[in-house]
This record gives sequence, structure tokens and C-alpha cells, in this order.
Amino acid sequence: MTILSFFKGFPSSYDITDCSVLHVGLLTLISYNIPVMEKDALVKKVTHKLKHNFERFTRVARWIVFSFVTGLLLGVIGAAFARAIEFVTAIRLSEPRLLLLLPVGAVMIVFLYHVFRDDSDGGTDSVLAAIHTDSGIPLRMAPLIFISTTFSHLCGASVGREGAALQMGGSIGNSLGKLFHFEQNDKNTMIMCGMSGVFSAMFGTPIAAAIFSLEVVSVGIMHYAALVPCVISSFVARRVALYLGVGAPFFAIEAIPAFELKSALFTVLLAVLCGLLSILFCMLLHKGGRLARKKIENPYIRGFIFGSLLLIMTFFTQGQAYNGTGIAMIESSMAGELHPAAFIIKILFTVVSLIAGYRGGEIIPSFFIGASFGATMGHVLNFAPSLCAAVGMGAVFCGVTNCPVTAFLICLELFGFEGAPYFLLAIAISYTMSGYYGLYQSQTIVYSKYKSNYINKRTK
Repeated sequence: MTILSFFKGFPSSYDITDCSVLHVGLLTLISYNIPVMEKDALVKKVTHKLKHNFERFTRVARWIVFSFVTGLLLGVIGAAFARAIEFVTAIRLSEPRLLLLLPVGAVMIVFLYHVFRDDSDGGTDSVLAAIHTDSGIPLRMAPLIFISTTFSHLCGASVGREGAALQMGGSIGNSLGKLFHFEQNDKNTMIMCGMSGVFSAMFGTPIAAAIFSLEVVSVGIMHYAALVPCVISSFVARRVALYLGVGAPFFAIEAIPAFELKSALFTVLLAVLCGLLSILFCMLLHKGGRLARKKIENPYIRGFIFGSLLLIMTFFTQGQAYNGTGIAMIESSMAGELHPAAFIIKILFTVVSLIAGYRGGEIIPSFFIGASFGATMGHVLNFAPSLCAAVGMGAVFCGVTNCPVTAFLICLELFGFEGAPYFLLAIAISYTMSGYYGLYQSQTIVYSKYKSNYINKRTK
């Protein structure tokens, strides 16, 4: 038995950094008459192990420090953004005449992006594309999306806020990576770290926010190298936002029946329909946008026409239930207080708003769509409408983002653990039924949803 074969027998997790292993190794050196060549090889092996483990330690320590600092910064920015949205929404609700800005508001946002030479901004798509192509994200995206989204909510556009949060977080994370001269792969990790931080700060779901950035980039795999930075950034940002007064939503489900065969079948049926509904939503967004750009090439005219259409739609709905994020309507859906066709109306409002040029995102509108559709189906099936609203929200979110783990975690954080079997079953079915459609066309489907094949294609 040679000394090298002796060392090869040790598990890599112990290596030479373990004092007991080092002691045994030294005793072995004393006990054996080691040839000079073998001793040199051993020294090289020990040196390599020490260097390798030291590099790992310093790398993890560096990520802990940078993600903590990133979380602090993005927690403040996310809290400021959330407060700004709340502030302008309260103003709009108290002054309905601000809805008259809808036609000109879209034109003003188009002009703002033109002034900053960002006419082709793809929103969250551009953040995902930057990770895939190793291209940069301009820092100007952060203030642009902050201002334009806040103004969109003041006017009454039917847009979300988490899409804007992802863009802000990605832009700031990328800029921090440049500032500290990170390698390109590490810059991509900083982008994901930033996305998790602002998402967590704004929406109050730190566990889901940490995983979302790892899952949304490439469907079928997770970027686990970014796990530690995203988790730390998410929790720190959420804590900062909570300290600054940004609360976390929680929706109580009225009644949860026992998870049996009959209730599971109802859940499967609802999930299938939610998967198909998510395809419809994505198709209307993408194909509707392409058709509008083809027919009306001038973005200012297009913004004015679709902004005017949005104003007319708001007038006919006689209220502001479908303007803004619609997050408050999730609770109404769970209580069965919305119109049965509310999900269709919200889809149309969101599609028209985004075609007009308003900024924000599609995630919270998808929550509204899923919750209202689930509640409607619960009444049709005479099966736990409140639970169906929660299940529908998670299933539609999964269908449009292709992020089943994040969807499940969001359901747990928003609705509690008692409905977990329903959430998991519905999300799994919706993930399969939604096919290769998605909100983000820069999102890559790495592995097939239906068999273990590498396909590497973009979402439709």
C-alpha cells in the first residue's frame, strides 16, 4: 500500500483541511519509508487540495458579503417602489378623472423611452436575454422602469409591478457586477441576485422570490450556483422592506375539503383549463402585440389608439376593478364577489395596456386572472370556490411562467400549507398543459416537458 493510495481512500469532503486527517497523514509519513518522487507527488496533492478548498471558501464568503449588501440596497429600492405604487394608486382611486390620462399617458411613456434611446426595450425579456447571451443591462433601465411603471399605475393601466421589479433588480445587479469587476458568469449571478431581492421586497414572498430567479431563466434546469446569493439577497431585502413598512399579503381560504379522489379529479380538471387559459393569455399578448405593431407602425399613434380603447373599456366596466395590478381583487375572487367573466375582462385590459406601451408586468395580472377563473369554476363545479381561486392563481402563474417550484412556493406563502396537495397537483398539470408557451420569449426550454430530451428552444 503506497501513501498515495492511502490518501485516495479518504472522502473528498474531509480532504486535508480536516485536522484529524492531517494528523493521520503525518503519522503515515513518519511510519512509511516514502520515496522522494512519491513524497513530491503527495506534497503537490496536499497543496492542490488546500488551495482548491481555500478558493471555495473565499468564493462563498465573497458571495455572502455581496448578496447581503445587494439585499440591503434592493430592499430600500423595492420598498420605495412599492410605496410609490401604493401612493399613486390611492390618488387615482380618489380622483377617477386621472383615468382621462390613459390615451396620452401611453404616448408620454413611448416618448420617455425614445428620449433615453431605449425604444426596443423588451422588459423582463431583455433581462433573461442578457443572462443567455452574456450581454449587459444598462443601468438606465432601473430609473426608467421605476418612473414609467409608477406613471402607468397613476393613469390606470392594467399592469403589474413584479415585472418592473425584475427589470430593476436585474439592471442594478448587473451594474454592481460591473462596478466590482465580476467575471461574466458572476455578473449573471448578480442579475439573478438582484431579481430575487426586489421581487422579495415588493411582494413579500422571499422563499419563492429566491427560487424564481433560478428557475425562470431556463426551463428544465436550475442555476444552483446562484442559490446562496439569491437566498441571502431575498431574505435581507424582504427584512429591509418589512422594516420600512412594506407588508406581506396573506389570503385565507374559507374551507379546504379533504383531499380525496373526487376533489383530486376536480383539481385536475381545473388545472387543465388553467393551462389552456395561460396559453390563451400568452398568445393574445404576443400575437396581439405583433399584429398591432404591424398594422400601426407609429408607436405614438398606436399608444394613443390603444390608450383610448383602454379608457372606453374602463368606462363600460363602471369602476376601476380592472385597472392597476388587481391584487386586491384576489381576495374578492376568493369571496366570490367578482363577475363570472372577470378573468376574460382582465386579460383584455392587460393586453390592451401593454400594447399601448404602458409598463409594469404581467405577473400580478396573471394572479387576478387565475384567481377569478378558479373562483368561477368552483361555482360551476359546486366545489370549494375559495380553494379553487387559490389553486387557479397558482396554476395560471405556473402556466405563463413555466416555473412550477416557484408557483408552489408562492401558494404556500400566500395561502398557507393546508392546501398544499391541491396546489401541487394543479401546478404539475398546468405546467404540462401549458406546453411551450410563456410570458417571456427569451426564456429557454432546455429539457422537454414530456420526456427527458434536451431540446433547447425558446418559448412561444
